[in-house]
Amino acid sequence: MRRALFWLALAAVLIALPQGLSLSQQEMLVFLTINILLVASYRLLTLTGEWSLAHVVIMGVGAYASALYAAHFAVPVPVSMLLGAATAAGVALLLSYPLFRMKGFYFLIGSFAAGEIIRLLWRRFREPFGGPRGLTRIEPMPSFDLGVWHFDFFLPASYYYLVLAVVAVSLWTLWRIEKSPVGLTFHAVHWQDSLAQAAGVNVRAWRTLAFVIASGFAGLCGALGAHYLGTANPQAFGVEQMVFVLTWAIVGGTATFHGPILGCIALTVLNDVVLRGLGLEQARPMAYGLVLILAVLFLPKGLEDLLARALRRLRGAGARTEPAP
Repeated sequence: MRRALFWLALAAVLIALPQGLSLSQQEMLVFLTINILLVASYRLLTLTGEWSLAHVVIMGVGAYASALYAAHFAVPVPVSMLLGAATAAGVALLLSYPLFRMKGFYFLIGSFAAGEIIRLLWRRFREPFGGPRGLTRIEPMPSFDLGVWHFDFFLPASYYYLVLAVVAVSLWTLWRIEKSPVGLTFHAVHWQDSLAQAAGVNVRAWRTLAFVIASGFAGLCGALGAHYLGTANPQAFGVEQMVFVLTWAIVGGTATFHGPILGCIALTVLNDVVLRGLGLEQARPMAYGLVLILAVLFLPKGLEDLLARALRRLRGAGARTEPAP
């Protein structure tokens, strides 16, 4: 009963949230929601023990693919977003053959090289990728009426509700995957890969599966962002943004499903509220670096561990205040 009330209260807060915000704050909320799905999908890959530096580039594959499907094949935008996510998953499947012949540090460097090759292709070819300037005038999400509500997706509040619905379904799907036998196998591949292989588990195939699923959701993030901004260019999917995703995951912690989400929210607030309010937005890389060093030194298990300790103390305090029978 308490859990149901918690989720109902959270849903009510998320639905009401944009109403008291300015347009710029609503836009920040749109991108924060997309980034939550991005970092949650990245965590799915880390369950197998591999960390990729190509996740943001794969996100860009979804953005470019969705934009091109809508522009050149007259595919409706909602369908082109799904096709963009599928294309990102397909590219990940192709990359998995050379990449998963490597492990650990070598996989990390190999994924970085693969991502840079893709970005180089975007920059090199003006047709169809637009060259260094990228794609512009990307087809927007069409507006529609839902009873008494009119959704104009040029407005950040309306687009936030669309993104919120998509991200909520996607997060639920990722959570169900993790709690299923598939997710348990991902954990086994991470912690006991030799034992799992001895038991008949194809370790490389399961790592490929995690990579493909995570890339599909990353591609969906890219499509959501591209059809809102109306642009997609190689600079938006560079290594700097990838470092931010890594920082969200490490600061939040990857032991639980909600850990990277906490890191994403906390560091977004730091950047878009604190630093921007102080006029120090250009100091974002330095601030992220400092937070990352402090987290590794003083909070190695991430914000998720801090939250868990706070909840344990609250439960302990509540138990002490209960009257004896």
